Amino acid sequence: MPPIKLSSSLRMAVAALHKGLRKQASYTSSYSMTELETIGFISRNNDILASELASLTRITTQSMSQILKKFESQGLITRTGSPDDKRKVHISLTPAGEKLVKQNRYERDAFLQKRIETLLTDKEVALLEKVVPILEKLAAAD
Repeated sequence: MPPIKLSSSLRMAVAALHKGLRKQASYTSSYSMTELETIGFISRNNDILASELASLTRITTQSMSQILKKFESQGLITRTGSPDDKRKVHISLTPAGEKLVKQNRYERDAFLQKRIETLLTDKEVALLEKVVPILEKLAAAD
């Protein structure tokens, strides 16, 4: 397969899988993709700055501010002023925010587990286990 066709096929397969996973979360209609991505970044980077979140999600600091206001009003995050620099505010998940992230991960993992168990042969599962590190390498090259 020519490299451009491989690239295109991989992109389309990953996009379709991502779309299927996104539909599995019970609260997806309440949150945009950027909001879900933001809460994921907060989960993986506790005490992160709003400016860092804006950079990671590639949106303006003003847009990030609106997302964080929504999360704060829903009790999903806390803001803590930096003792070193009063202009900086660190963002962390509350227990409710952590619960939301865990529920989201569980629902997506369960969906994917069921798909793997029902659609793939043992050989395909073994091949998939070998491919995961390669996909992780592609994803990390950002």
